[in-house]
This record gives sequence, C-alpha cells and structure tokens, in this order.
Amino acid sequence: MWFNDKNHFVDLEQKCFNKDKIVEFLYEKGIALYDTAQVVRRLKDNASDAFLEIVEPTDLRALLRQIPQCHAIATTGEKATGEVCRFFGVERIPALGSVTELETGLLLYRLPSSSRAYPLAFEKKVEAYRKMFEKVFSLPLPPNQSQNETYLLSARHL
Repeated sequence: MWFNDKNHFVDLEQKCFNKDKIVEFLYEKGIALYDTAQVVRRLKDNASDAFLEIVEPTDLRALLRQIPQCHAIATTGEKATGEVCRFFGVERIPALGSVTELETGLLLYRLPSSSRAYPLAFEKKVEAYRKMFEKVFSLPLPPNQSQNETYLLSARHL
C-alpha cells in the first residue's frame, strides 16, 4: 500500500514477517494494535470467530484513556467488530468497508480480515485498507500532536 510491494514486511529468506520493520512502521505512522479481548476460549481447534468465546473483554475506555489522540478504531472480523460495537452501545454491526461514529471524535472502520483464509482477493483487501488509511491520515492533526502519535487503534481478537 505505502510501498507498492506486498512483501515489503516479509523476510523472504526466513519465510516470515520482519517484526522489527513492522513495529518501526507502526510507530512512525502512529498505529497501535490491541485485541478486543483479554481472555478468549477456543471452542474448536481453529481460528473461526464462530468458535471463539470472549471470556474477558478488553476495557476499551481504559485503553483509550492511555491514547487520547486516537481518532479511529479499525476492526477486522465480525467478532472484534461486534465487541467494539457492544462496548460503545452501537446496536447494529456496520457493514464491511463502512465507517461508523462511535462517539464524538472517534470513528470505527470495519475492514475485511487480512487472513489468507478470508475469501476476498488480496487486491480488494488492499483497496479497503487503502481507503481507510486515506481517510484516517487526512484527518487534521489536533493541536500539539506530532506525526508519530496514535491516529488509529486496530482492534482484533486473539
């Protein structure tokens, strides 16, 4: 998306992601990652949301108090989106690719799962993320906020 290279964060030799490169990029862009649940129980031995029970949800309010510059939350997956909506009292889970105001100054972007198991072409996933990032990063900076402060909290489940 930023680099026109889908392997930019991949260590091709080791066949894994380059964690240091990813962390540096996230810090530079002001992106925080966190799960919507502190404790989950997998009811079957797979990653499907349908077989995931949230035992202890994340206290999003406490988390957001630590990053008051956060303007947007992005979720991937219906379980994570539902958990964020439940926390903020949003009755309907937003459609995939949509944006919803959770409260004044805080938006929710519902994105497709980045998992290879999610049946959507890679290019379409990239386009959905590109649209969200264009909107988030075009938001005006609040007074006294530097470029490396948090714009976005990406919420997912374990």
